[in-house]
Amino acid sequence: MVHTAYIVEAVRTAGGRKNGRLSKWQPSDLAGEVLKELVKRTGVNPEDIDDVVLGCVSQVGAQSGNLGRMAVLAAGLPETVPGTTVDRQCGSSQQAVHFAAQAVMSGVQDIVIAAGVEVMSLVPIGSGAQDGAKAGHGRSTDSAGIQDRYGKGIMFSQFEGAELVAETFKCTRKEIDEFAAASHRKATAATKNGYFKTQILPVKGVDKGGKEVVHDTDEGIRPETTVETLSKLPTLKKGGIMTAGSASQICDGAAGMLICNEAGLKKLGKNVVPRAKIHTLALAGSDPVMMLSGPIPATRSALKKAGLKIEDIDLYEVNEAFGSVPIAWAKEVKADLNKLNVNGGAQVGLTAEFLLRFDTNTSRLSLCVFFRLLATL
Repeated sequence: MVHTAYIVEAVRTAGGRKNGRLSKWQPSDLAGEVLKELVKRTGVNPEDIDDVVLGCVSQVGAQSGNLGRMAVLAAGLPETVPGTTVDRQCGSSQQAVHFAAQAVMSGVQDIVIAAGVEVMSLVPIGSGAQDGAKAGHGRSTDSAGIQDRYGKGIMFSQFEGAELVAETFKCTRKEIDEFAAASHRKATAATKNGYFKTQILPVKGVDKGGKEVVHDTDEGIRPETTVETLSKLPTLKKGGIMTAGSASQICDGAAGMLICNEAGLKKLGKNVVPRAKIHTLALAGSDPVMMLSGPIPATRSALKKAGLKIEDIDLYEVNEAFGSVPIAWAKEVKADLNKLNVNGGAQVGLTAEFLLRFDTNTSRLSLCVFFRLLATL
């Protein structure tokens, strides 16, 4: 018997810029704050939490040692609550959602928290590979099988991938800059209108002078961004299209969802109303050299599984790892840009994952293609 997976509550910190307000946080403590808030908001008996699945890409240093379990302990949850950490690169925390949903849909578990954290100011992107190589522990791409397949000395690069996506799917600099500017504009409007208030958990932060402040607003939004200012930026690659303005930012943050089945809802009590249910899950691999085109086959797979067409979806979210990614996706699946990332968004991505979600409160069907959880749940 397949059970229904319900999203009961979703919480996140506001995103922090590189060396910004969240840069002094220990990752396990930051994730722990999200776990505590989920318990508080849902009223769940902590002893009823069957598992905590946490996504994290750079599992080195402060983010090593099974960060999911560390977050459970940092949150003060009972020691009997297990925790684990998953790495599907920039799809790690979306995979945490998949595992949590699969667990409750199977009936093996009833209440699972899916979460994610990265403090990239402390543990920069690529730290695992770089630190390991410096220590003499080798490189993953030294594999003979990989080099035979993709070329000797191959070093997969998302920057090269973003350019390849733009070239392959005929994305122009103008339309990418327009989309990037619109992302900041939409995020600014969403913040001003209070759309993020219910999902953001205010936490302690530090300002540029080191003074303690309340961090409750996404730090990476730039209201002043325009197509004109973006058009003047140099490209990341000579002769290329992508710029720093159309590439995702370094971000510190944590987020989480409490997911349960019907039995889990009974444990939570009659007053708990789920926010959404998970309809369809799908994954897709893609060319690792281009690497950022995965949302396209993932979307097609999920729509086919669900028996739906792109026209049936009210809203979609596609991670803006680079501006070429959502533009290419929209072109290929014939999506309406007016329904895409309506509140803005940007993260770095390597693999694509797909979630079709039905909001039980608004009867709205949402298609979410994420690369990373940070500030997107």
